[in-house]
Amino acid sequence: MTDTQPVPPTPAAPPADMTLQRSSRDAGEVRARLTAWLASVLPPGADPEVTVHDGLQANGMSSETVLLDVTSTVDGQRRTQEYVARVAPAPGDLPVFPEYRLTDQYDAMRLAGELAGVPVPPVGLNEPTGDVLGTPFFFMERLDGAVPPDVLPYPFGDNWLYDAAPEEQARLQRSSVEVLARLHGIPDAASTFAFLDPAVTGHDGATPLARNLAKTRAWYDYAITTREASPRSPLVERGLAWLEANLPADEGEPVLVWGDARIGNMMYRDFEPVAVLDWEMATLGPRELDLAWMVFAHQVFQEIATMLGLPGMPDFLRPEDVVATYEELSGHQVGDLTWCVVHAAVSWGCVFLRTSARQIHFGEIERPEDPEAVFHHRPLLERLLDQVGA
Repeated sequence: MTDTQPVPPTPAAPPADMTLQRSSRDAGEVRARLTAWLASVLPPGADPEVTVHDGLQANGMSSETVLLDVTSTVDGQRRTQEYVARVAPAPGDLPVFPEYRLTDQYDAMRLAGELAGVPVPPVGLNEPTGDVLGTPFFFMERLDGAVPPDVLPYPFGDNWLYDAAPEEQARLQRSSVEVLARLHGIPDAASTFAFLDPAVTGHDGATPLARNLAKTRAWYDYAITTREASPRSPLVERGLAWLEANLPADEGEPVLVWGDARIGNMMYRDFEPVAVLDWEMATLGPRELDLAWMVFAHQVFQEIATMLGLPGMPDFLRPEDVVATYEELSGHQVGDLTWCVVHAAVSWGCVFLRTSARQIHFGEIERPEDPEAVFHHRPLLERLLDQVGA
């Protein structure tokens, strides 16, 4: 569980609604199906009972997150365990990504915890077939902590992170960067995490970075060609063309890349991470992918705050500070982040294309005349592309 709560609106009008309906599933049917499935996989006499909670999901825009309690008989005693079920979205609900390899996420989390001591929720049962709920899912234990809010974004103010003392914010920043250093320090990642290489899913390229870029290109193509497709985005296409023409010549040995490396995907207690969440984008590649994503994610929220006339948190997660801390903790010299920052910005464009398509599908917003009006990071993306000459 998290103690994150929605915050009151600021005097300035916020951007277009950033909330997102995630599922058309019926909670009663989910409870019945999970109960029947657990009865078949737990030891005889467990007699499981499932309670599905309709909890607030303030962060995240992709996999469905189901909060539930499972009561069962263990050693003759009735016990209740709190879980979170990560469920791949149903095809009819317009998934954000072309595919959801839930078992890959499950294994990446498990190995990150085992091999690097990264704080991940203990994972439980894994159902990879989709026979129970229509799509695969897995269980992980529910933990207590606080998550920096996405809605409204934490730099808007009036939340636990914004209101924290400077030394507490600095502790959270340092401990978050340390998570990346520990993940990237897992030895022989190319072998241990070979199942995460984009080549496994048919994305070609001479290097891991080239294969990740091919995967991003395929993601954009999916967004503009699949059911209820989004219109083409000139900005994303400009960015993809620049990225393809400017692939770095030397990217170093590949590491385990978390993928969606931002503080909004971590749960904290006393400003230290207690859970690293949301592994849909985990891959193999250069460490700069995660570092660029972490700083760019904050820049997106800071940009929105500035546009609304709010001070935001301009001294938080600055690129130079993140790089210096990472180099200190990892002993690795970080390369130029420019290419990876542009890649992050283009990927955020793909995210916004898909999440807005879902909002249109669920009747939450009207289809805009300008497809890039849904890009909450549009000025930042335009500025980046101009700076690199794209």
